[in-house]
Amino acid sequence: MTENTVVIGAQWGDEGKGKVVDLLTEDANVIVRFQGGNNAGHTLVVGSRKLILHLIPSGILHEDKKCLIGNGVVLDPEVFCAEVDTLNELGISAGPERLKVSYKTQLIMPYHKRLDTLREEKKTGADKIGTTGRGIGPAYEDKAARIGIRAADVADPELMRQKIAKALPEKNALFEHLFQVPPLSPGEVFETIRPFARRLVPYLADVSTEIDQEVKNGGKVLFEGAQGTHLDLDHGTYPFVTSSNTVAGNAPAGSGCGPGIPERILAVVKAYTTRVGAGPFPTELKDETGDYLQGKGTEFGATTGRKRRCGWLDLVLLGESVRLNTPTGIALTKLDVLSGLPELKLCVAYKYEGRQVLYPPQKENGLAGVEPVYQSLPGWEEDISGVRSWDLLPAAARNYIERLEDILGVRVTMVSVGPDREQTLFR
Repeated sequence: MTENTVVIGAQWGDEGKGKVVDLLTEDANVIVRFQGGNNAGHTLVVGSRKLILHLIPSGILHEDKKCLIGNGVVLDPEVFCAEVDTLNELGISAGPERLKVSYKTQLIMPYHKRLDTLREEKKTGADKIGTTGRGIGPAYEDKAARIGIRAADVADPELMRQKIAKALPEKNALFEHLFQVPPLSPGEVFETIRPFARRLVPYLADVSTEIDQEVKNGGKVLFEGAQGTHLDLDHGTYPFVTSSNTVAGNAPAGSGCGPGIPERILAVVKAYTTRVGAGPFPTELKDETGDYLQGKGTEFGATTGRKRRCGWLDLVLLGESVRLNTPTGIALTKLDVLSGLPELKLCVAYKYEGRQVLYPPQKENGLAGVEPVYQSLPGWEEDISGVRSWDLLPAAARNYIERLEDILGVRVTMVSVGPDREQTLFR
């Protein structure tokens, strides 16, 4: 990596961004997480070690790198402290000298998690969003309502007490009268959060200035996104989306730098499509092939443990991702999972309202009304998990990738054929 780079997911998350960020971190000086909360999970495999990080940037595994959590993130202090403890127990330094949290980062409070869970429990059938119940949505709501608690507030306990008291009346009205559960007292909430808030204080920093100084000193910054493009609050499959902007354009806003700082955008694409939770999924396979992908790909949510729904690669959806993110390259992951399938299909268009379209419908839940148009390609039988060169990939695998490039107009610069770092081909 010779440029400041943004890494985003081009599908519905779970594309393998953690591994890609881990690889690119070797050439970066600073890694910044710019949106989302602990509703995302990056699974990293280093040697015999498997580690899932929900909040702290993946680059923390590299001892000589600095990791920053930006203002666009919502941070659960309890989860943050738990991840720091886990890393330290594994011998990975996660102290304030190399891990910093923006003063402006919003905090997830106990009442956010409670409200999130109660809301989802009250919904039925098609109304369920599939939220992780981590309090992310309610925390972003309070941020927009200007009653949120920011990380800087943990250094002023009295201010924090006052802000909790200001935020609670509306929540308590919902707890008592809508959900019929006991209200929370400001003192109770403060005492619950206080031990974690106290531990957060040394990590506070002006992340915007940290990035600015790094760039001026010639250092390279890697911006790490969470979730995927089609979970974006504005551009995703609304209302089955997350509560923040996941697209590359949010990297500067969510970390506190100018839009000209990122020079490269890498879109991470899984070689097939998966989705966790509710929402439309045109290429979903509810048959033996779907089961094959789910089993061979070990498709379980890193955060929820739920089975991921699996389907063919959707190039219409990815075309929208290209328009929204303008990636300079694609990192294609889990290509090895497709080995053993005699026929592969690519969704190249949709049938929608009596016509063929090359873009997702922009109406709410319009994606639920499309029928995929497929192009078939031959599969391959060879086990490619040991392949380390593009030329050694089976011809059918190379053809699959080149067809993807032709349709999307973006070059695949990285290909992953397994979970380990060395199972990556660079073009």
